[in-house]
Amino acid sequence: MNPSDRLIEHLRDTITLNEEEAVIVKNSFKEKRLEKKEVLLFTGEVSSHMQFIADGCLRAYYMDDEAKEHIVQFGIEGWWVNDLYSYLTQTPAKQFVQALEKSTVLQIHRDTLNKLYDKVPAIERFFRLKFEKAYVAFQERTINAMAKPAEERYLEFRMKYRDIEQRVPQYMIASYLGITPEFLSSLRRNLR
Repeated sequence: MNPSDRLIEHLRDTITLNEEEAVIVKNSFKEKRLEKKEVLLFTGEVSSHMQFIADGCLRAYYMDDEAKEHIVQFGIEGWWVNDLYSYLTQTPAKQFVQALEKSTVLQIHRDTLNKLYDKVPAIERFFRLKFEKAYVAFQERTINAMAKPAEERYLEFRMKYRDIEQRVPQYMIASYLGITPEFLSSLRRNLR
């Protein structure tokens, strides 16, 4: 399936688009191919695009004052990835977005998206629902990080994100869970 068709199929899982609207949407997005380890968004840049992952795997992460990476999000085919705070506030990004494997992303510039809302009103509904889901997921993750032990968080990760676990290194999963790679190895050994 080509990237544009994958996007339309993804959108149609949530909203109704006729063929004319689908063409308008396809023409509003630009394809960007990324090599493994290529950075899509650098910290300090303002995020001005929404990014749909048509193929591949990416991560969003930030670096603390001691240059330690903290993974905020993974994304695979059919997901969206961004520094959403930067995008919504138009302030410099605090996160990097990087390809973990060869990837294809479909991007839409903020200004183009705002015009698309008028041309295809269902797109505005789609993004409202996406932003609501993103907020709920963020809050759930924050509460889980504070309230649940590491073993429970890891088991939930494995259950929810089996596809991701198979595609990313264990040290990145540890970073996402807020634990050390050594502790994750110990957890995995104990679960066997």
